[in-house]
Amino acid sequence: MMGVRLNEDALPPDDEASFARVGAVNDEMKAQGVWVFGGGLLPSDSATVVRVANGSTTMTDGPFAETKEQLGGFWVIDVDDLDAALAWAEKAAEACEVPIEVRPFDGLA
Repeated sequence: MMGVRLNEDALPPDDEASFARVGAVNDEMKAQGVWVFGGGLLPSDSATVVRVANGSTTMTDGPFAETKEQLGGFWVIDVDDLDAALAWAEKAAEACEVPIEVRPFDGLA
């Protein structure tokens, strides 16, 4: 999975050039057959955190942890190895102009 790491307090304005760059990377992933799915996320203040402890469930608004970087979107890709994933992450980081975190899945369900 490639996670888009961004600072919600310093988001660039939505512009056609940014959407076009990301769209081009998406199209290239699909053409190369590595695309599984992906998407952008609403801001972290739209999140609800669900916790279960000692048989009791609580639900709170907003992110679980205070941090400057939030998960702003993601791609799930199917590639042969970490080097291939990092090559795609480099393209994604250039297109998004923000850091991309790459994490392998712990098996597939």
